[in-house]
Amino acid sequence: MNYKNKKHHKYMHILFSLTLSLFIIFISVKITLIFKPLYYFDIEYLNISEQSNYSKDEIIKNYNYIINYLLSFNSQEFQLPSIAYSRFAQIHFKDVKGIFKYIDILLALTGIISLIGLTINIRYKNYYFLKVTSSILIFTLTSILIAFAISFDACFVLFHKIFFRNDYWVFDPSIDPIIDILPKEFFLHTALFLIFLIILSIIVLIFFDKKLINKRQV
Repeated sequence: MNYKNKKHHKYMHILFSLTLSLFIIFISVKITLIFKPLYYFDIEYLNISEQSNYSKDEIIKNYNYIINYLLSFNSQEFQLPSIAYSRFAQIHFKDVKGIFKYIDILLALTGIISLIGLTINIRYKNYYFLKVTSSILIFTLTSILIAFAISFDACFVLFHKIFFRNDYWVFDPSIDPIIDILPKEFFLHTALFLIFLIILSIIVLIFFDKKLINKRQV
């Protein structure tokens, strides 16, 4: 293989590894959204019922509605079962749903590309992508953890300013008491759970990389 072909293959490996990294991140985001038990735990751990003056059953009913609304592919109107909300809150949750729609599209695209790439690389016994993908994820994770260590609140605000074109995400509890059942600490726990899933993915990638290297050396 000449230098030009080697360079081309190197770029292809990096591109595939980047795509696989994005797929892992997107699938981790999706799992985090679906994983309702984390919130159920936080209802007790963060004393959400006492802080919001809503019963546990009512909190769960409204939270489940929010998650099901965000997961639904139907263009239904946002209507909480029993907690009051403003038009601004309705628009915000519609915007959030739109973001998750984009994530679903990107998840499908990166998933298809990753599947094709995995098939080709495994067929030719080329496992270099495992190390590159884990390195990309480690770098991404380290950057996020450093940012969180500096200020999670600042990261939280910056995230909303980047992904939303309005300030409807700044809820007023007097007209949008829904915010009382969604404390910032819960979003921190959500972020930590997402990080845990990515760390788990990194461990799996490193495990298979080491295992396949040892297999080739036998």
